[in-house]
Amino acid sequence: MNRFTSRPVPRQLLALVPLALVLGACAKEAPGYEGPYARQVRKALPALEESSGLVFKRLPVLEERTKDEVRAFIETQFNEQLPPLELAGAQEAYRLFGLLPDTLDLRAFFIELLAEQIAGYYDPATKVLYVVKDAAPELREVTITHELMHALQDQHTRLDSVQTLKGDNDRMVAMQSVIEGQATYEQFAMMTGGSEMGLQIPGGWDRVRDLIRSNQSSMPTFSSAPMLIQETLLFPYLSGAEFIRQFKSARSGQTPFAPFASSTEQVLHPSKYLDSIPDLPTRVTLVPSGAGPAVREDNLGEFETRLLLVQHTQDEGQSAAAAAGWDGDRYQVVNTSWGSALAWVTVWDTPVDAVEFRDLMAQGIERRYALTLASGGRGDERRWMTARGRRITLTLTTVAGRAVVLYEDAPSARVGRVITPDRVVLQDP
Repeated sequence: MNRFTSRPVPRQLLALVPLALVLGACAKEAPGYEGPYARQVRKALPALEESSGLVFKRLPVLEERTKDEVRAFIETQFNEQLPPLELAGAQEAYRLFGLLPDTLDLRAFFIELLAEQIAGYYDPATKVLYVVKDAAPELREVTITHELMHALQDQHTRLDSVQTLKGDNDRMVAMQSVIEGQATYEQFAMMTGGSEMGLQIPGGWDRVRDLIRSNQSSMPTFSSAPMLIQETLLFPYLSGAEFIRQFKSARSGQTPFAPFASSTEQVLHPSKYLDSIPDLPTRVTLVPSGAGPAVREDNLGEFETRLLLVQHTQDEGQSAAAAAGWDGDRYQVVNTSWGSALAWVTVWDTPVDAVEFRDLMAQGIERRYALTLASGGRGDERRWMTARGRRITLTLTTVAGRAVVLYEDAPSARVGRVITPDRVVLQDP
């Protein structure tokens, strides 16, 4: 659901590397650069080149900005990349999934959240790295290194291609994860002298995530954010960095954007990208229905499907296992005469995976609405429930020989189905 090519590094993540800054203090300097923060930039340029295997084709440009100027940039980017109608559709979709509260103003919250964190950013449109003037020195130093990696990436691939990608949220998040993951990984590698041992964090990147959460008091907006927002902000940095670690181990000397990872499934399970025959998601198309106009259409991907299950079951282990069989999905938010309806199709690797997901999803719905069996019914293929004026249906079926689960959340007053198998078209990658 995020459209920013280069987002600020969470402050607590920066706080984990003061020792690394000391370890990297003896790096050689590159001549030529004479702009702001020259000493740090001169040290960072050769270190990032050596660690990443990429070479700066031209010297970076750095400029300072005030916090007010940065906030204005964030607002402009938000309006350009998520126009009001698109944002309203996305917000309605995540509300219907139960991932955002009805009372949250997504635009205002996101702007406040990003303004709270940002210490600098790289803008692919201007090719300039902007640094916040009054940011804390330790935050500013790490941010400059991270954003210099984005400037280097932009000289070897099109970072703005993420911004222009529409209607494929899963692929967009995967591409962001490669971009932010590489910047995070190389930032840590540079600060630990390029030592692989320095990147073997006890407990892995999940431990970093836990440390960030344990120190949320310094970021009140982030700490109050719904789980969806917190996790989608952290995922590109942490899971992306682990993806890059495994990529560099398997394909030393190669670049991770030729091609980019095509799904969060590949980011979560790097072998599905690195295998000789990559595991690409099934493309799902939904034929328009007569229920009403679609105001939003997109996908979740394995990562956000996992978050959905965690949100409603509060069981991370079972949710990760149930989402691991994901092979594609598509949802629509439809305006019906009785109100908004959500139709969601998920495709699974095997029938067993589909059943596992359907059953855990049903448990999550019951928990979300505090339902009992008396509130609905169970058949071999379907689960259905009614609560708070809504009718929720889960149907296990097949489309083109593939195991599929149809999820429908519609006003209970509406008669008829919003999603049926004949509306689903599957295309192999």
